[in-house]
Amino acid sequence: MAKYDFVLYAAQSEDFIEKLRELGLVDITTTGWEPSEEDRQLLLDIEGHTKAADFLRNFRAGEGRFEAGAKPFASGAEAYEHYAAAHQKATALAAEIARLEKSADELRPWGEFSPERTKALASQGIVLRYFFTPKSNYDKFGPEWSERYTLSLINRTDSTAYFVVVTAPGEDVTLDAQEMKAPSMDVREAERRIAEAKQELRALDAEFSRVAASEKLLAAHAAQLKERLQGVRVKATAQQAADGTLVVMEGWAEKETSDKVDALLEAYPNVVYLKGDPTPEDDTPVKLKNNRFARVFELVGDMYARPKYGTMDLTPFFAPFYVLFFGICLNDAGYGAILALLGAWMLSKNRKPGMMRQAAWFATLCGVSTILFGLLCGSFFGISMSEWFPSIHFFDFQGQFFSIALAIGLVQIMFGMVLKIVMISSTVGFRYSLGSLGWLLVILGGSLAAGLPMLNSGWVIPFYTTSSPAFYATLGVGAVLMLFFNSPGKNPLLNFGLGLWDTYNNLTGILSDVLSYIRLFAIGLSGGILATVFNALAAGFVPEGSGIIVRLLIMIPILLIGHGINLFMSTISSFVHPMRLTFVEFYKNAGFEMSMRSFEPLQKIDNSENK
Repeated sequence: MAKYDFVLYAAQSEDFIEKLRELGLVDITTTGWEPSEEDRQLLLDIEGHTKAADFLRNFRAGEGRFEAGAKPFASGAEAYEHYAAAHQKATALAAEIARLEKSADELRPWGEFSPERTKALASQGIVLRYFFTPKSNYDKFGPEWSERYTLSLINRTDSTAYFVVVTAPGEDVTLDAQEMKAPSMDVREAERRIAEAKQELRALDAEFSRVAASEKLLAAHAAQLKERLQGVRVKATAQQAADGTLVVMEGWAEKETSDKVDALLEAYPNVVYLKGDPTPEDDTPVKLKNNRFARVFELVGDMYARPKYGTMDLTPFFAPFYVLFFGICLNDAGYGAILALLGAWMLSKNRKPGMMRQAAWFATLCGVSTILFGLLCGSFFGISMSEWFPSIHFFDFQGQFFSIALAIGLVQIMFGMVLKIVMISSTVGFRYSLGSLGWLLVILGGSLAAGLPMLNSGWVIPFYTTSSPAFYATLGVGAVLMLFFNSPGKNPLLNFGLGLWDTYNNLTGILSDVLSYIRLFAIGLSGGILATVFNALAAGFVPEGSGIIVRLLIMIPILLIGHGINLFMSTISSFVHPMRLTFVEFYKNAGFEMSMRSFEPLQKIDNSENK
């Protein structure tokens, strides 16, 4: 990145911002911006336009609602104003319909009556009080209540009895029943009001059709509001100088395109600028530059943070692990096929670059990984494929994967430590990475000498066992580096004390990090067991001797519901837990440093972004 400091007249600031927006290459620092009341309204309007675009998309898709020949409004602002008013009214009508439908359900057991006649009787000293109680309770106590009060049964359902008690004004009525407030209308009136409200709601479709016909104008207006917000943020955070006559702004541009920025600044009148390189103290914006594969997984990394400028982007390094971990956790070829097909369908629907296409590739890659690992383990919708292909030796996930999960975790942790050593060496110097290198040697030596034989007794390196001199030499070199070279330039005794303290912290930390990878085994196992349980449950409901038609009619609904629930829950777990391993275990051991600021240059906003 190239850092710029701009100094210009305050009167020129709006035009200068517009020129930068047209160039589309400069990110202006707006750190510390606090929106005013007017700015908050602008934010609400932008959010409202986004919701309007979503609403209109669904409105067009609805059958029989959109009028193709509707006349568009004159401007996007007018279209949004009419949309906001119509949407507010539609929301109120929908709430009123829901309230009336609930009232109608409560009034339906009482049948048709005249609320006016009820009020007239009350004015004459005859009060009707409304009660309901369980039918069994009414059957038990009804005769007794009839002797004490003037009582009339209005309706009986399978579970409830509804009755009216005629009393004098102020008379106490003691019954083991629930009293309700005297209805202000009967079910006929409630249904009439519901019909009127629905008719008003349908009438709003004409207004929404006009807004939908003005969709391009609405999108253009939303783009204008977003550009206006850009200018508001820049001007609000620009430093004032010379009693407000001058403003000072900080900007950033990619070095590859900074010559175009220089050309604009040289041609623009009355602007002074300084160009330089960012310092470690600067809040430098970050733009990731990855290959097509790693770019898919930027959405995962962005859920945590972007890497600090000048450090290493870990996305290309965790992406292969993430795909592998997802396949291990979901661990079923049938489930993977559904996910891959869903991803392929999303790719066909989203051909333009963007977040949705990135998510589609993500789903496709994770689905393919799940298919491959499911085929390795011989699992297809919870069915063991060894029953279909007895000659093929499938991997025994349940019996063998526990220790392999720990080994995979150890590999990723050591890989992260290698990246940390490389990053420290490239930024501050190799000698500052010697402590980390010592830890890597100790862990690597222990893994090769003791870990490999634990996984497989045949995986013994003849010249490198727990009793070989090479093993002890590796531990010795590693111990010296981590105890005496963890803080170059400091007193050796102080280094030794810090090394001992780091030894305790690192031993407990690495142990807990490695154990965290057991979740790969646990999630994969739980999903597989649930799949087999649903298969057994479906088969268990089939009566003995049933034909194929009966079997299908009984089993298919159970299998669809059961595997649907399991696929949904297992996919969420397979998404979340590899992400957790990435952010907590891998990022920590790789020395990840975060930055919350992405490179977002001022630019003209395409109307398509608001559709």
